[in-house]
Amino acid sequence: MQPTSPDRADPLLFSVTRVSTFLGTTAMTAASGFFFERAGRLFFVTSRHVLMDAQSRHFPDRVELIIHTDVVDLTKFIAVSILIYREGKSTWRQGNDSGGDIDVAVLEIDRAILPPNAVIRPFTLDQVRDSPAGVRLGQSALIVGFPLGFYDTLHHLPVARHATVASAFGVRFQGQGFFLTDARMHRGASGAPVVIHDPDAKGELPWRLLGIHSARLDMGTRELGVDDTLGLNCAWYAGILKTLTA
Repeated sequence: MQPTSPDRADPLLFSVTRVSTFLGTTAMTAASGFFFERAGRLFFVTSRHVLMDAQSRHFPDRVELIIHTDVVDLTKFIAVSILIYREGKSTWRQGNDSGGDIDVAVLEIDRAILPPNAVIRPFTLDQVRDSPAGVRLGQSALIVGFPLGFYDTLHHLPVARHATVASAFGVRFQGQGFFLTDARMHRGASGAPVVIHDPDAKGELPWRLLGIHSARLDMGTRELGVDDTLGLNCAWYAGILKTLTA
C-alpha cells in the first residue's frame, strides 16, 4: 500500500504536532500543540501546563515535536528537540489578565533547527477569530490533537474530535479568558487548536482559529457514581496569541 499523499489530507493536519515532554532522557507526558506564524517568525503553541504544572509536580526541561519531512511519503518524519529553559529561565511566554493566569504557552522556534523540507502549515494572525461575529452558540467546531496519545501511527497524523461552542463566544466564561466547548475529550489533547471551517478563507489553510483546548470542566459538587460528567471543556481564546507573539 502506498503512503498517503497530502493532496488527500487536510492541511490542518500539518498545523498540529504531537508533543512529548522530557526531563533529561526520561519521558514524562504526551500532549498536543500547533504552529503559528507571525511576520516570518515561527511559534509553537500549547497549554502552559504541558510545559510546567506545579500542582502535578510536572517540570520537564525539553519537548520533542514531530514534524513531517516529505510532502508525499507521510511516513517520513523527525522528532525535533527543544530546550524550554536557558540559563535557568523559561524560554516560553505565558499570559495572564484580570481573570488570572491563562493556560496557554508560546515558544518561538529557530527555523535553523528545522530541516529544509519540513512540512508545516502554521496558522497566522489573519486566521485568529476573537470576535463573536460569525460564531454562534452551538457552532460546530473541531479539536485536533492526540487524545490519550492516540494517532495514526503510520502517517503520524492527529485525529479530530467534533465539538460545539457551548457558551457565548466572545464572553469570558465566569470572568476568565476562555469559552466552553461540548466534546468528548481526553488527556493528551491539551494544547490542541479549536477551529471552524471557513470555505471563504484564502490560502492553503481554510480554517479559523477560535481557541486552545486546555482541560475538561466539571462540577465539584457532582456526586460520583450518580451524576455523569458534564462533558464540557475550557478553550482559551486564540486572541491571546496576538499578545504572546508580539
